[in-house]
Amino acid sequence: MTPSEESERVRKGSGWFRMARGLVEVRGDDARTWLNGMISNDVVGLEAESEKNGCYATLLDVKGRILADLHVLARPDSFWLETEADAAPQVLERLDKYIVADDVALALRSDVFARFAIEGPTAGEHLADCLDRAPQLEREAWADFHCAGSEVVIARYGWSGEDGFQLFVPKDGAAAVERALLAAGAFAASDAALEILRIEAGIPRLGAELDAEVFPAEARLERAVATDKGCYVGQEIVERLRSRGHVNHILVGFRFDAEPAELGSRVVVDGKAVGEITSAAVSRSRGAIALGYIRLPHDAPGTRVEIDGRSARVSCLPFDPVSRATS
Repeated sequence: MTPSEESERVRKGSGWFRMARGLVEVRGDDARTWLNGMISNDVVGLEAESEKNGCYATLLDVKGRILADLHVLARPDSFWLETEADAAPQVLERLDKYIVADDVALALRSDVFARFAIEGPTAGEHLADCLDRAPQLEREAWADFHCAGSEVVIARYGWSGEDGFQLFVPKDGAAAVERALLAAGAFAASDAALEILRIEAGIPRLGAELDAEVFPAEARLERAVATDKGCYVGQEIVERLRSRGHVNHILVGFRFDAEPAELGSRVVVDGKAVGEITSAAVSRSRGAIALGYIRLPHDAPGTRVEIDGRSARVSCLPFDPVSRATS
């Protein structure tokens, strides 16, 4: 199958993916309060034994721009910060600079686990066939399970816009877990298929839509920001943008009549550059699509733009299948 065919199969059932992700561990008596002052979401209320034991957050610079996005898991004696593999060492280095007299220890744990994801509308059903019990988890929450002879940590989030679960598997049990996923009926899908699914869902990715030039609100990451917590790095700017009610440019989708534009291509309206393409794909059901940023007020769905000399139009996110798309 092509990646586009794989992505359609995931949307109709489920597929599993080998993931390359990074993990930073935060320990110490002051870990909870210290970490709460470092990232944009509230971790004070996260308890390992409760249904709310995980959240999505961002690590910002002092100007409120995104250095990394993080899935936070409150473990019994530590916090796990899960992010892009390449970003994890930089996250650790950045956080380490803020430890002064705090009882906090950081460690890079990216190599401790093999990482898998299973995503799709039947992901929970297929995963349940591999486990000692059904994975009944709230979004962003985690729990310990037994799978194919190993104790695995499973968290509920993903990148396809469908139901998704992340598996943290001891490396010596990875092969057995792979076999169990296949036996349960989920097929092994490619990284390229997951990228198509991500773009279709309009989910921003670190290194594409997210970097140190972007504010959370510009990337539509409101769910990663707690508005009722104490101070954290970058909060003043984030709150200033929120009180203003809007940002100057924002993440949108683009639809093309033929092939999508190249990454980095400028978005032009009336001869003026008003945005840039950050990710692009050819989808079997959505056509030629892209993610990118555009300046207001050109963000209205249906707005005609020019990109690399070809016509495109702004789209809502997530992208609708072509049969339901409006012009």
